[in-house]
Amino acid sequence: MPERQPMFHIHSPLTWLVLAAVIVYADAWTKQWAVESLVLYRPVEVSAWLNWTLAHNYGAAFSILNDAGGWQRWFFVVLALVVTLFLVVWLFRLQRGEWRTGLALSLVLGGAVGNVIDRITLGYVVDFIDVHYAGWHWPAFNIADSAITCGIVLLIIDTLLLSLRERREQKQLS
Repeated sequence: MPERQPMFHIHSPLTWLVLAAVIVYADAWTKQWAVESLVLYRPVEVSAWLNWTLAHNYGAAFSILNDAGGWQRWFFVVLALVVTLFLVVWLFRLQRGEWRTGLALSLVLGGAVGNVIDRITLGYVVDFIDVHYAGWHWPAFNIADSAITCGIVLLIIDTLLLSLRERREQKQLS
């Protein structure tokens, strides 16, 4: 009789879905804190390079299409839902040993769901992390945005590592 795998292990899609859910929860919790504790567009200094600044983002990353007249809300909702479905299917198709891909996909998935919840319920995304230097401010962002960014960077690194591994294997065969 084959040995049963535990429900949650590093190769299980359920493990990655739980991580995505933790990201959604952390994102929602920090956004709720920001809404209850901060005044819209009034920075609170945390350090010489970091403020908490409550902002409403009606657009996409870096406030792209922020002033597009409202149609962008539902466009980004539909886009995020399609991406979410794609990521869940991808997670369930991962092969044993693809833990970096699973981690990256769960980060992107959690971030996408966190922001789509805001878009559906509020009509905008709550941002509050304001990184700045010498008068230059990075666009405000949130935990979901950070998770998406980290996930994409990890996917790129994973792709590069896979490409390097395949080249080495081809050289060894030659």
